[in-house]
Amino acid sequence: MDDGLLEGQLAYYRARADEYDEWFLRSGQYDRGPVWNRRWFLELERVRRELDRFGPMGEVLELACGTGLWTVELARHAAGITAVDASPEVLDINRARLQEACAEISVRYVRADLFDWSPDDAYDVVFFGFWLSHVPPGRFAAFWDLVRSALRPGGRAFFVDSLRPEAPAEKRRLGWTPGDHTMLRRLNDGREYRIVKIFYDPVDLEARLADMGWRFSVRRTENHLLYGFGEPR
Repeated sequence: MDDGLLEGQLAYYRARADEYDEWFLRSGQYDRGPVWNRRWFLELERVRRELDRFGPMGEVLELACGTGLWTVELARHAAGITAVDASPEVLDINRARLQEACAEISVRYVRADLFDWSPDDAYDVVFFGFWLSHVPPGRFAAFWDLVRSALRPGGRAFFVDSLRPEAPAEKRRLGWTPGDHTMLRRLNDGREYRIVKIFYDPVDLEARLADMGWRFSVRRTENHLLYGFGEPR
């Protein structure tokens, strides 16, 4: 069942490549009005500051790098970045964004399905933004094994993700119910795809990672974002 769902999820993100930034930047169908949007950007800024304090220095691996909105942030600290994504469309956007914003940084792009990929190097930092929520429950442990395998001794990891659906109306529209790990997503042209989408409780996630041998601090912003940082024990 996961294989078919993941194929649809990849198809969705490939088709959505040119629209993805609308969600992050709160334009088009994702514009929730000035008050809501302001809260969103303030919370994003809080996570950016936390990432700055974390300091993703050295060689950085970014998993599910997307259109480069976080790659640009990593490039402010990193000596080099390996950016991995399964969608060639978002890799093209990422590459163009990085060339415009910080052409001096060395970025190696890898097109690969993260559910069927192993790192070919070791890194000081592994980062993933808005990806953990798209990992099926049955692949959760294997994904964290991949993160661990990519880290050098003393290496660290940082992630950011969605805390919960954005509004009750969105839950109904997207066909999401508590306990479900899928959600319906709609493109601007009306096409619909069902994808994996899991919302984690920060306390539960931190305890689960501790049971798996990680020393992680998992936190939340007021309304929208979940983020965490730590290292293997």
